[in-house]
Amino acid sequence: MVGITAKIAAAEIRRQQQLSQSIMEGQTAISSGITLTKPSDDALAWVQVSDVARAQAQQAAWTANVKYGTGRAVNAEANLAEIGNLLNRAQELAISARNGSLNGTGQGAILEELGTIRLTIAELLNQKDYQGTPVFDDEQSVLVPLSRGLNLAVVGTRQSVSEGIDINGTPGSMDDMFNSVIAAMQSGDDGAVANAVDAIQAGIDHIVVEQAKQGVRSDRLDTIGERLVDVDLSLTERRAALESTDLSEVISQVQAKLLQLEAAQSAFARINKQTLFDLIG
Repeated sequence: MVGITAKIAAAEIRRQQQLSQSIMEGQTAISSGITLTKPSDDALAWVQVSDVARAQAQQAAWTANVKYGTGRAVNAEANLAEIGNLLNRAQELAISARNGSLNGTGQGAILEELGTIRLTIAELLNQKDYQGTPVFDDEQSVLVPLSRGLNLAVVGTRQSVSEGIDINGTPGSMDDMFNSVIAAMQSGDDGAVANAVDAIQAGIDHIVVEQAKQGVRSDRLDTIGERLVDVDLSLTERRAALESTDLSEVISQVQAKLLQLEAAQSAFARINKQTLFDLIG
């Protein structure tokens, strides 16, 4: 009988320990707001949360790529705008050289400024950011993965920006254009200078087209970024619905278990006060 009583007491102690553990878990769920902490809590919900977590990790990677692409696109837009401004200034200088009122010193000053503009544009085309990433890609645009099955070129190539300019009927580069402009200025021939003005206008038109292309890339990045935010919000809401604590239900369960534990402890205490003869009597 004593052995049986000892077994009953041990079983009751284990039951009370389990109740205490369940109450602690309930209190933790109430304070943290999360009920689902291990697979045994709800196997199906745990699998679903795992799937959502993997999707969120992928979303985070794509969002980081969008930020990276947006940073590069902003730099490219800024450099293209500056190149456009510099070409407008070069055209102003070329037009001023046609009025015939410039002396040798004035012509020298124009050539000097054109040389500076040419050098600055070359620097803008070859510029890199603080991480060493070029503003414009070389030869081929780098494709950035932004969502499943979507890889986007976020900036143009240096060649697409600096080449393909119609220089008086002949395709050439930005450098070729400046060579022709500077040669025309040095010759002093009004017809050649007029052609130089037209060549610079072709360069300006070319950059306007490149700005439009970059604008399309930037718009796509913005659209993709907004879509990723929407998807991320949906995933967060889905995960919260699976993990979050139903406060009214959990509080009710904890209160019920507290009452059970108090009753069990009280009964156990009364039984332990009885003597062996009381138990077998």
